[in-house]
Amino acid sequence: MSLTSRDKAIIKTLDKFRVMDRDSIAELFFAGLKNPKYAANNVLLRLLRDGEIQRSTAFIPYCYFGPNVQMKQQSHKIGHFLAILNVYKEMVKLGELESFLVEPKYGRKKDGCCEPDISARFRKTPFFIEVQKTVYSTKQMDEKLDRYFQLYESGFIEKPFPHVLILSDQRYAIDENYPFKVFQSESFTEFLSSLKSAPVNKPSERGVRIVVK
Repeated sequence: MSLTSRDKAIIKTLDKFRVMDRDSIAELFFAGLKNPKYAANNVLLRLLRDGEIQRSTAFIPYCYFGPNVQMKQQSHKIGHFLAILNVYKEMVKLGELESFLVEPKYGRKKDGCCEPDISARFRKTPFFIEVQKTVYSTKQMDEKLDRYFQLYESGFIEKPFPHVLILSDQRYAIDENYPFKVFQSESFTEFLSSLKSAPVNKPSERGVRIVVK
């Protein structure tokens, strides 16, 4: 059986996010149907049977992988990638998400270059987003932010340099002297809400604009 355009979109998105749970697939691809989860199950079972995708039954709901993803079915990384997926769904609902890349690499990591969990452009504003589900020490967080500083200094990224947003339940003591903005919040929605009480629609001192609508 040939793949439908939706089949191809699901496979492409699975490769992009590495792993997706059944409910998220239903939400993103079957939302207009009477029973999205039932419809998603039928399509996913067909794709699995035809060898187009992979599945892990170690989680409820089941998790699915693209055909080119190399990951153990019980990998500790699954929770991390699902957290990134949740940020994506959150940003899509908030609107005006122009781009969303998962773990893009900027230079070689062994040379100190950074690898953000997410690189996104939202409401005309670029972001590097860290989805921090484990608690870092102050030293670890400083080292992470220093890699962003090295990336800034390298000139590899066109100005304005993206805001760095740390999504975590933990608050970190962060040096305010970086030449780019660093924000902390528990979620992207909470971060956006926090801006409503701040001046918006004006260029910041670093030339980056956050537009709140």
